[in-house]
Parts: sequence; C-alpha cells; structure tokens
Amino acid sequence: MTPLTGYSLGIVGALAAFPRRLAAREVSRRNGRLRSGISRRTTHVVVGRKLLARASDGDIEVRIKTLREGGRSLLSENGFLRLLGLREAPAAPAMTRAALIEQSRLAERDFELLALFDAFEHDDEPFSFRDLILSKKYAGLIAGGASWGAIVRSIHRSQGGVTSLTALSLETEGGEAIYARLGEQLSELDGQMLLPIDPGEDDELDALFERAEEAEAEDRFEEAATLYQRCLAIDPKDADAAFNRANCLVETGNTEEARRSFLLALKLDPGFVEAWFNLAALCKAHGQIVAARKHLERAVAIDGSYADAVYNLATIAFEEGELPEARRLWSRYLELDSGSEWARNAARGLQYVDLELSRRNAS
Repeated sequence: MTPLTGYSLGIVGALAAFPRRLAAREVSRRNGRLRSGISRRTTHVVVGRKLLARASDGDIEVRIKTLREGGRSLLSENGFLRLLGLREAPAAPAMTRAALIEQSRLAERDFELLALFDAFEHDDEPFSFRDLILSKKYAGLIAGGASWGAIVRSIHRSQGGVTSLTALSLETEGGEAIYARLGEQLSELDGQMLLPIDPGEDDELDALFERAEEAEAEDRFEEAATLYQRCLAIDPKDADAAFNRANCLVETGNTEEARRSFLLALKLDPGFVEAWFNLAALCKAHGQIVAARKHLERAVAIDGSYADAVYNLATIAFEEGELPEARRLWSRYLELDSGSEWARNAARGLQYVDLELSRRNAS
C-alpha cells in the first residue's frame, strides 16, 4: 500500500471511476486526505472526467491554467487510481513527454489536456509506443477540425479503452465527434469506460455537489445553499459542503444560519483556514471585533503564510488604535505579498503608522 502521508488532494469535477466517498476512504486508509474542493492546504488536484459533461473546453482550459499557476500537482483519474494502487501501470514505457510531442506534432497545450483526461495509455512520462500512435491519431483529428475536448469526450465511450483505438482509423465530421471508419461506414465510439459500480446514494451525492457548485458559480445562492444542505443530509461529515453553504447563505443575507454553517465546517475540520477567515469576515461585518480577531489569529496559527488573514489582522489592529501591532502585521504581510494592490495599501498603512508614531514620540 502506497502511503500518502502529507498528501491533501482536492477534486475538480466528479470522478467517473467511482464515487468520491469511496475515493476518500481509500485515501484515508493511506494516511492522506481527500476534499470535495480546493483549499490552501491542497497539494494535489485530481481532474475528474465528469467535468467534461458540465463545462466547455474554454472553461476547463482556464480552470486548469489557474490550478497550474497555483503550483499544485495535477493528476488525471487514472493517475489518481495508480497513486492509490488500484490500477496497474502499463508495461514497457520508453518515451519522454518531449519526444512524444515532437514526433506527434501535437501542440503542448492539447497534449497536456489530453493526458489530464486519460486519452493515453499512460497519464505521465515515460510514455509508450502505443501513446505515440495515439498522439499521432489525435494530431490528425485536431488538424481535421476536432478539439481536444471533442476527442476525450468521444474516446471515453470506446468499449475497449483508449489502447484499442490504436488499431482503428479515426475520423471527425464537423469537429464535434470522433468516429471509427469500418470499411465504407463510420461508426460511433459506443460504450462507457466506468468501473462496475451500481448507481446509488454516492452517485446522487456527486451529482448534487456538482449542481450546487454550478448554481453558486452562477450566483443562484439560495438554490446552491439548498443543494449543499442536501449534500450534508447524505454525508453529514462533508466540511466542504458546510463551508460552501455558509458562503451562499452570507450572499443571501441569512447571516445567523451562515455562522452556524461555518461553525459546522470547523467542527468537521478544525484546520479549515478558509472557514476561519470567512467566519472572521462575517463577525467583523457585524461589529464582533474580538471574535473576528480570534478567528483570524486561529487561521494564521494554522497557516502562517495566509497573507489575507495577516492583512485583515493588521487592519483590525489599526482600527483599534494599536499602531505598533498594525505595523508588525503589515510588515509581515509585505513579506508574503509585495506586488499586489493590497501590498500597496499595506505600504501606505506602514507609512502612515511610522509618521504617526514619530509625531507622538516628538510631542
């Protein structure tokens, strides 16, 4: 069994292979942690193939780019299964990523997205000769007008898996779907590449969470809060659902219920720094300064590099007239962030505090 100590995994899009709760159990058995979403502690992000059904190619590309820029390691579903020891790595890999891209003439961006959605035999280098054959076929399809998204959506309907495609002649019509040519006829790639798990409560949970995220992203906060509550009814231990519900309730103005939902998230996961931060913001907005400061201090104690929490602590200290403490905290903030608009605000705050302290010392 591969130990996952220190791994904090998040999922983008639901898994096609098996339900999230089963995946979380497997990760927990290996001393790791799997969340529904992405937090500051997330070290690895699993890209679920069900994302293909709910997001456009462009939306997926933006999301993947943002995740990469955040410095997190990205795993395909097959890569995740291999990490858990639930899927054996194919034999005889021999090719580097660079060699595969060069010989197939696939664009690097298309190659990365195809690999993230398990369009190859291997999810990472070293790759195999079969992967080279597949990459050349995909390059031809893209040259014929197909997008990377059309390719992965079609190939995962193949009954024999992606490696069976190496023996087929693949074509595209209009760029929207991929077909196999059988003599004079074109045949769709039918079937599903899913593990044989009966649909049930876990499938409902994953679908509900996706619907809730979609409603939240579209500012339908009341609907999203209701859907997250239904997620909690199925899985009462889901801190992410409680946190997301709290954020939606804040947007609807139901602040007392939002506070209870933040507290539930923190009861389920005391290290959830974003929940401490957002609860602090809620308290401060209602004049509960002592509570807000306490929650922010807890967030910083858990994650000392949480710049937003440090900045808000500095602001509270300044507003309370504690200028030396405000100076210390703004100085710390600038160590964490020196280039943003907030950094410029912190620098101006420092300048004001220094002038005020100098004036006081002179009088």
